[in-house]
Amino acid sequence: MRVGVVGYGTIGKRVADAVLRTSDMQLTGVAKTSPDYEAAIAMRRGIPLYAVPGREEAFRSSGIEVRGTISDLVSKSDVVIDATPDGVGEENKGKYYVGRRAVFQGGEEAYVAEVSFNALANYDEAKGKSYVRVVSCNTTALSRLISALASSGHSIRKVRAFLVRRGADPREHKKGPINDVVPNPVTIPSHHGPDVRTVIPVDIVTVAVAVPVTVMHLHMVNVEFEDRPSRDSIIEALASTPRISILYSKMGFNSLAQVIEYARDLGRERGDFMENAVFGDSISIQGNEVYLMQGVHQESIVVPENIDAVRAMMGTPKWESIMATDKALGLYSSDKRYG
Repeated sequence: MRVGVVGYGTIGKRVADAVLRTSDMQLTGVAKTSPDYEAAIAMRRGIPLYAVPGREEAFRSSGIEVRGTISDLVSKSDVVIDATPDGVGEENKGKYYVGRRAVFQGGEEAYVAEVSFNALANYDEAKGKSYVRVVSCNTTALSRLISALASSGHSIRKVRAFLVRRGADPREHKKGPINDVVPNPVTIPSHHGPDVRTVIPVDIVTVAVAVPVTVMHLHMVNVEFEDRPSRDSIIEALASTPRISILYSKMGFNSLAQVIEYARDLGRERGDFMENAVFGDSISIQGNEVYLMQGVHQESIVVPENIDAVRAMMGTPKWESIMATDKALGLYSSDKRYG
């Protein structure tokens, strides 16, 4: 499968690297707007570069060779993964992707695609589609969690989630807050609950605040079931689900920064942690309700979903794709069940 990536920032460069590590895909190139340090690194790594029309000379005058424009990249690709900033993907769809398969990110509105996608939750709905939207980092984490808990043998009645959102990615020097806690938004629900419902038909309400950190998001989640689950059944459901890691304080996991340090110690590129980081000590049962906390690495959690979205569009079976993606990205664990 020939895959082109339009946008080579926080998500795009990680997705491009994932494609390079995937044996059944070929990276046809990446497209960028500016000849910045990321473009220079892509050139140094031998990744074919393409420019926004009209910007070719700007790249060449900076010593960065481009092989054409976005249109040229799209023509060489079976599927294009659009990793551009919010709203740009919709514009690109009309300009470049007519008659082509394209994957969009969660910053786009749901109507940009035929299906909003999470590999665990609704993989098969993307089969044969031309336009698929991988939902945002927070929606991805919640969709995975809900899918895992639904496999516990207990029916979910409702979900309530409280999100402590990082103020910015580490590279976003112009964003905040700097010294504040900001309702994000001040109205309830936040957009995350409705976004989850584009993937899973579940009763969910979300509330979010933004805080002055950059490492990860934190979710505090309450799930009410139709009957009382045991703690063991919940832990088994989570532990048996790909892309969910249960981390315990006895192993030194007491903060989000420690999760990132763990990823670095594992040798993960850029210190990425693509799994849901569920704090095992937080899992508690009160009657029919389960409470837990999880960390979400906003820079990388959607990367495996993008790879699976491509395969789903091309007709690859669900568990075959998830297994292949997790193994290629170093997420595979022999004690996890893949259906």
